[in-house]
Amino acid sequence: MSIEALLIIVLIGLAAGWLAGQIVQGTGFGLVGDIVIGIVGALIASLLFPRLGFALGGGYLGAIISSAIGAILLLVVARLIKRGGRW
Repeated sequence: MSIEALLIIVLIGLAAGWLAGQIVQGTGFGLVGDIVIGIVGALIASLLFPRLGFALGGGYLGAIISSAIGAILLLVVARLIKRGGRW
């Protein structure tokens, strides 16, 4: 993975983290925590989704949507772990 690709993933992760934080409210991680989880979710989405054959189209909008899905999944899992398995 090149430096440019990693930088694009981080920038898309910033947008995806904010979007995921707005969708999954009440996680208690704050804006910075949601953005960090968004960046990790973007990395997960960029590595996992193409291997599963899951694509939402090309371009930045498709990347933001798939990264937001990865970040939402990660926020939900982190929320379940933080609260001991309770929603």
